[in-house]
Amino acid sequence: MGEFRMPSLGADMESGFLREWRVRTGDLVKRGDIIAEVETQKGIIEIEVFDEGIVGDLLIKVDEKVPVGTIMTHILSRDEAKVGIPSVPEKKDESIKEELPREKISISEIQHVRASPLAKKIAADKGIDLTKVKGSGPEGAIIREDVEKVVVEQVAPNAIPERSISDNIRMAVAAAMSKSNREIPHYYLQTKADMSPAITWLAEANKKRVVKDRLLPAVLLIKAVAKALREFPDLNAWWDNGLQRKKDIHIGFVVALRTGGILVPAIHDADKKSLDELMQALSDIIIRARALKLRSSELTDSTLTITNLGEGAVETVFGVIYPPQVALVGFGGITEQPWAVNGMFGIKPILTISLSADHRATDGNTGSRFLTTIKNYLQKPEEL
Repeated sequence: MGEFRMPSLGADMESGFLREWRVRTGDLVKRGDIIAEVETQKGIIEIEVFDEGIVGDLLIKVDEKVPVGTIMTHILSRDEAKVGIPSVPEKKDESIKEELPREKISISEIQHVRASPLAKKIAADKGIDLTKVKGSGPEGAIIREDVEKVVVEQVAPNAIPERSISDNIRMAVAAAMSKSNREIPHYYLQTKADMSPAITWLAEANKKRVVKDRLLPAVLLIKAVAKALREFPDLNAWWDNGLQRKKDIHIGFVVALRTGGILVPAIHDADKKSLDELMQALSDIIIRARALKLRSSELTDSTLTITNLGEGAVETVFGVIYPPQVALVGFGGITEQPWAVNGMFGIKPILTISLSADHRATDGNTGSRFLTTIKNYLQKPEEL
C-alpha cells in the first residue's frame, strides 16, 4: 500500500489548498497520472502520483488547507482494494492551528457535480457565469479547462488582477531565497567564454530548419551544463542531512513571468535529450509556466538551476541557490568585448558564466573545473 501525501512544492511551502480531485475512489492509476490539483502561492499545480494501483478513500475534502506531508489517499494493490483499508486519521500536528477534518468523499458526491469544484472557484474569482459555459467533462460537466477558455476569450468584470498572482509568487521565491541566504554557505566564481564557435554553428544549423524548429542559444547552454554535471556529480545533488547525489540530471530553468516574478520548472533528463528535444522541452515549459500550468514534478525535481539573462542583458548574474540544491549556474548576456587569442587581439562575442555553489558540498577547486568544462563544451557545439 502506498501513501499519497501532500507534496512539498518548494522550500517555502508549508501547506496547500486541495482544489480538485482528478480521480475517484476505485480508479486505477499509473505512475505519472494527475491525481489532484493543489493551489499554492505559485498557482494551481497538477499533482502526479508515483505509485501504480487503485485509489483508496479520498481523505481530504476539496478546498481544505493541507499541511505538507499529510496523507491524502492510499494507492492500493488489487488484493488490498478487495479487502478495503480503514480510514485512520493521522495524529494532529500541534503546530497547525487549523483543525483538518478527515471526512471521506463518496463517489456519488463527485459523480453528481455538474461543474468541478475547481471550475466553480475559478468562475467565481473571474466573474464567469457557469450557465453560459459549455462543459467538456464527463456527462457534460464543466471542468477547469472550460472556464479558463472563457477567461481567455473575454475580460471578466470581477476578475482578480494577474498582478496579485505574481505578487504571491514573488513572496514565495523571496521566502525560499531568504532561507537559502541564512542556511547555505555560498561561494561564487565566474569565467568568460568566446561564443564565436557556438554562434557560427547555431546559424548554420538553423539554416536547415524551418522557423518554428530553430534552436535558441539557451539550448546549447543547458546541454553544456548537463554534460558537465556528468563529470561533477557533487554539483548534481541536494543537501538534506548531508550530500545526496542525484542519478538523473534535471535542469531547473528560471522563467520570468510576464507580470513579474519567476518560476523554475525542471527539464527532465537534460543530459539525455538532443538539442532539438531540449528546444521542444524548453518551449513547452516556458509556455506552461507563464500560464501557471505546471506539474508537481516540474517544480520539485530540479537537481541544479540555470538562470539565463539572454540577449541585451547585463554581463554577469550571481544567483542564490534554491534549496535543497547545492549549485546554480548563471549566464549573462552575450556582449562584444576585446579578446586575445594566441597573441592576436580582436572583438569577440563574450559570455560571462557564473557559479553559485554550496561550500558544504564542494569547494572552489571543484567549481573552477566545472566552469572550465562548461566553457570547453561551448567551444565544440557540434559535439553537444
